[in-house]
Amino acid sequence: MRFCEYIHKIVGRNRRKIATNLKSIQLMKKQSGYQFCGGPDHASNPNRRDFLSVGALGGLGLGLTLGDLLSLEAQAAGEDWRDVASQSKPGKAKNIINIYLPGGSAHQETWDPKYLSPAEYRGPLGTVKTNTGERFSENLKNTAKVADKLAVIRSMTHGEAAHERGTHNMMTGIRPNPAVVFPSIGSIVSHEFGPRKNLPPYVAIPSQSRNGGTGYLGSAFGPFSLGADPGSSSFKVRDLSLPNGIDDKRFAKRRSMRSIVDSHFSALEKSDALDGMDSFYQRAYGMVSSPEARDAFDLNKEPAKLRDEYGRNTAGGRFLLARRLVESGVRFVSTTYGGWDHHTNIAAANASQLPPFDQAFAALIRDLDQRGMLEDTLVMVTSEFGRTPKINANAGRDHWPKVFSVVMAGGGIKGGVIHGMSDPTGAEPEEDAVHVPDWAATVYSLAGIDPHRRLVGPGNRPMPINYDGEVVKEILA
Repeated sequence: MRFCEYIHKIVGRNRRKIATNLKSIQLMKKQSGYQFCGGPDHASNPNRRDFLSVGALGGLGLGLTLGDLLSLEAQAAGEDWRDVASQSKPGKAKNIINIYLPGGSAHQETWDPKYLSPAEYRGPLGTVKTNTGERFSENLKNTAKVADKLAVIRSMTHGEAAHERGTHNMMTGIRPNPAVVFPSIGSIVSHEFGPRKNLPPYVAIPSQSRNGGTGYLGSAFGPFSLGADPGSSSFKVRDLSLPNGIDDKRFAKRRSMRSIVDSHFSALEKSDALDGMDSFYQRAYGMVSSPEARDAFDLNKEPAKLRDEYGRNTAGGRFLLARRLVESGVRFVSTTYGGWDHHTNIAAANASQLPPFDQAFAALIRDLDQRGMLEDTLVMVTSEFGRTPKINANAGRDHWPKVFSVVMAGGGIKGGVIHGMSDPTGAEPEEDAVHVPDWAATVYSLAGIDPHRRLVGPGNRPMPINYDGEVVKEILA
């Protein structure tokens, strides 16, 4: 899309907020050098110099990026977190941790072992008995000890066997649609409740997952991505430390200069959109300048013994940091672990990846419980689909969305529950099938968001956040 066309798009959507402010448009035109075409005379595609010129709108070289433009648009459309905070009220799940296992984790080798089935369905792994009398995979021996805190849905089902589409399902609760990019559940939570305690409402560890973004909501409600792995010994969150050569005094001076420039433009333009933009910068400044915010991301604040309990590895670092963040004020933490697309040698792959997960996940549940946080923190373990009932010729399993498992704990979930059942070969739901919209409706309901809520979507159309999902009441405390 040409730059001028993009501006026209913004103006067309938000005529009252932007188009009527002729001074803003003219200033933009002057700064950018673009002609706001009335016909065929489109400007050429912008180059780097052109974008730097446009960036002067953000405060004399501090930058108005594409993300800024999208945020501006969100502000102009009335989608600022300040305006919507009253529309949903926090429910039992005041915090949410979503642990996502990308690639499609096999339910047979984790939460739903088919130990009574023939070997070609059962697979090569054994089982362990949980403290509720159920059975998990042999590699979940620590998690088996906290099964009384968990609800395992063994009858999840959908029809998307491709990674991209399956991930979209589980990140948004909605089947993919080529006409609309839907926001993730984390972005919906961010949209409805906004930030707490100078921390972003939505954080991704280590980075945004596929389909874990904002969709039609705009960049204002996207996750803060760490860009680093907490399991690394050299872990350091980007953007939370001052640039080289900039001390606190110089940082404060730069911030003050920007405030002066912003005040000038606000007075000149009298634009609600510009005022809204400032809120995004203020939140960024708050994170960088707040010791509490920086401390929330510092795993070194944790006792060595507790770090050992979680495990000093990828799973341990990510899950422990997730707990620190929700404890500090982050509303929704999404973290990934491993790669579970095991078309070959599934036994060896699980034997490598599951024990660190098992240790860290069990530690997370115990830690939250001991701190009195499990009651209002919803923890989920999800994946895009399960794996085929039969072991294939390469000793692995292939994509299988017809039935798989999801684990939930805390935040209003009843512990010690096995909901639904797959058939004896793990091929289809045999009892109490749970469709993705039902699971998503349950998450929204626990968070305090009406699952039937509608938001402003493309073309100012009302868009549901969930399609026909019903809360799974059987797993609620």
